[in-house]
Amino acid sequence: MKDALIITPKTKITELLEACPELEEVLVDLVPAFRNLKNPILRRTVARVTSIAQAAAIGNLPVDTVVNKLRGITGQEALGQIESTPGYANDNPAWFLEEKISKRFDARSMIASGGNPLSLVMQDLRDWPAGEIYELTTPFLPAPLIDMVREMGFAVWSRMENESLFRSCFIRI
Repeated sequence: MKDALIITPKTKITELLEACPELEEVLVDLVPAFRNLKNPILRRTVARVTSIAQAAAIGNLPVDTVVNKLRGITGQEALGQIESTPGYANDNPAWFLEEKISKRFDARSMIASGGNPLSLVMQDLRDWPAGEIYELTTPFLPAPLIDMVREMGFAVWSRMENESLFRSCFIRI
């Protein structure tokens, strides 16, 4: 391992795998959705923007479990309890009404074929009208995309319908 890499919740997956390629299988075991990292396009795009904290959210795992497992394998001391990033899955928000959904984008087939819906979603949301809901369907929680959309001023609600079906709703309030 490169001495300069200290594994924290903010460490990007690309940085981690460049410094410690042997951790790829550990990540896939912890977060099965990360088996898509074998696709070079997703590795260059998704892994570049995804932090370990976001990977933990995608895997529905406590962030300290993921960080400390990776730290332990690389000989770093455990960090102890780490606060999880709040707000990826929560109760049905007051703003959510089914009839307010004005666009639905099912990205599952795009992701399955190695594509990344990030740029399409961001393009759709650039001039999105206030009060209307955009629904994104994915095979895993799209934590990095959710964080980016929040930074654009959107409220977000994600719900897991089963282990491989997530619906995330975005609204500019």
